[in-house]
Amino acid sequence: MNLRPTQPTSITRRKAIATTGALLTGLCAAPFVQAIKPFERTSKSPFKLSLAAYSMRNYLPDTRKNPKAVAELDMLGFIDYAATLGIDAVELTGYFMPYPLNSDAINQLKLHAHINGLDISGGAIGNNFTHDPGSDEGRRQMQHTRTWINHYAALGAPVIRVFGGKPIKGVSEKRAVSNIITNMRLACDYAGEKGVILGIENHDFLTDIDRMLPIIEAVDSSWFGVNFDSGNIAPTADPYRELARIAPYSVNAQIKVEIPVNGKKVHSDLERIINILRKVRYSGYITLEYEGSEDPRKAIPKHLAELRTLIA
Repeated sequence: MNLRPTQPTSITRRKAIATTGALLTGLCAAPFVQAIKPFERTSKSPFKLSLAAYSMRNYLPDTRKNPKAVAELDMLGFIDYAATLGIDAVELTGYFMPYPLNSDAINQLKLHAHINGLDISGGAIGNNFTHDPGSDEGRRQMQHTRTWINHYAALGAPVIRVFGGKPIKGVSEKRAVSNIITNMRLACDYAGEKGVILGIENHDFLTDIDRMLPIIEAVDSSWFGVNFDSGNIAPTADPYRELARIAPYSVNAQIKVEIPVNGKKVHSDLERIINILRKVRYSGYITLEYEGSEDPRKAIPKHLAELRTLIA
């Protein structure tokens, strides 16, 4: 994947948007016009398969609710399970991690993944950036995000999926979007210092792609992109069209086996989703995040086999 250069260039993303402003005048009633430049990619490497730990959430301890929680699997056990599936990597999730997550625990996870032949493709942070960055909760969310950027950087994860979040009662859409932009810029500055990319996910408040794209435009960081989630789209008759709008900015691809059509979940056309990513020359991990109703131990191998065929 060829990301934008980190050195100053002759024109930044925000400057590019500003210079096109005159061209967009009078188009408010027209369909949304993308004003940012997609990633330039030259890699011809094949896609690689990864599995999100969230797929096994029913078997993993949720340490957010109980730091001492125990379950059938811990994160090391998840890595062991993933190693039986013939995949390339695992995506780890913060709230299934050992608590507290100290350097010894991080090193053990890195070692265990490597010995099992698996990369750590990424991670997830459960953040909410709709809060005012100057508020107590806004500062708490930023500190939480920085802590997990540190953890994932130490784990060697190249990408962290982050969220806009849901605005609390009394916070307008305009204010929430403004807060997300400000918080995300601050988080990306810190992530860049640690060499980790933040991928904002189409989730919660940002399943509406018309709301999400202006945020992507405004953040303007070399360490920022989209976590393409194929299952999170606001009600529409053509969710694939909406996915195609964010695909050019993707730094990670999260694949789900169900997709909402007019708000009702149906089986995903996985071939169509993979082709959307191919069209924009996405290169990197195809991460299965299984959320279906079937036992994941039965469902995951079947869906990975389908994806493996599609990306071959």
